[in-house]
Amino acid sequence: MSSEEQVRLPVLDFTKEDLKPGTNSWLSTCKSVRHAFEEHGCFVVVYDKASSDDLQNGVFSSLKELFDLPTETKMKNIYEGKPLKGYVGKHPKIPLHESMGIDEGTTLQGIQCFVQNMWPNGNYQFCTYLLEYAKVSEELNGMVSRMIFESYGMVEHYDKFIGSTSYLLRVLAHKASKQIMPELGFVSHTDKSFTTILHQNHVNALMVETKNGNWIHVDFSSPTSFVVMAGDALMVWSNDRIKSPKHKVVMNGNETRYSLGLFAFYKGILEVPEELVDDEHPLQYKPFDHLALLNFTYSANIKDYCGV
Repeated sequence: MSSEEQVRLPVLDFTKEDLKPGTNSWLSTCKSVRHAFEEHGCFVVVYDKASSDDLQNGVFSSLKELFDLPTETKMKNIYEGKPLKGYVGKHPKIPLHESMGIDEGTTLQGIQCFVQNMWPNGNYQFCTYLLEYAKVSEELNGMVSRMIFESYGMVEHYDKFIGSTSYLLRVLAHKASKQIMPELGFVSHTDKSFTTILHQNHVNALMVETKNGNWIHVDFSSPTSFVVMAGDALMVWSNDRIKSPKHKVVMNGNETRYSLGLFAFYKGILEVPEELVDDEHPLQYKPFDHLALLNFTYSANIKDYCGV
């Protein structure tokens, strides 16, 4: 095995009791978050708020129940005028992939609206488990986002930013491959979000491209493991200090992979802060409407949308 194949994403511990703003633990973790983002565009976080057996079993049992619904029912997951938020499945190029979106997925109203389309008579357990999980992911995203702002010396802008953030909770299923060889579960892409929080069951299938163009497997099958990924919007905001990494799903084995992604979007005009423009980092992007980016071609480069 080559040394490049042995590369692993950084694993950061967010379970420390003293991980609070102003503490030495917080300051050192801020530096680690920035370094991990700048070197890899993503990292693994150990965060035990969602590790209870009840929540884990409840969430993934709920996802199985959801994806076992008839296709006609799942296709009711539609958000008019909101690209990338509805049902995706039965695509000939990625036959193993199915996913659905829950707009405003960290709110009870958002989850209940989704459930109403899937189960007209309601599904209390689905709402309960998904909302609890979503709140944990939102909390983790808030910690990471604050660390980003603080590490670049702009913590005073954090409250305004997080107060104008909306969330898409996307639930995904990748069926087991019927082929002997590994099979593509989802195509290579970058996220359009500011940040993405990923969690999954025990089936590892995520791959991330390194700076050198090599693909590495990501191991985060532990109940306490999440992957935090930089999106295109964070790449813009950081003026290319942080790159949004390409990633894909490659299935190998006989079990379905269930996963959840919390995508954070800024409700307004996002621009590169003056503090992040200097001789070494000249301005790379124009201000842009983050939510409008969702209407831009999925496979297009962010520089085509708002590059200088």
